[in-house]
Amino acid sequence: MERDVVFKMERPGLVKEGQVVEVTESVTPYNVNYIVEPAVAMSGLFRLNDRLKSDHGTVKKIEQNDRGYYITVTFDE
Repeated sequence: MERDVVFKMERPGLVKEGQVVEVTESVTPYNVNYIVEPAVAMSGLFRLNDRLKSDHGTVKKIEQNDRGYYITVTFDE
């Protein structure tokens, strides 16, 4: 099963569509979020029971809107 996660990226050109990226997990007592390494983009918050099962994913899509740059990463779960 595949799972898509959207990450906020601060500037363009840091990753390319189709690129395999590594993510690290940052855990708080109630939530978890993910960072595309090396500190390229950050996800929103997830509940602890909704954690990713993989630490690598493939960049599926890169979008820009008035709020910034967003990448969608697909993970095999």
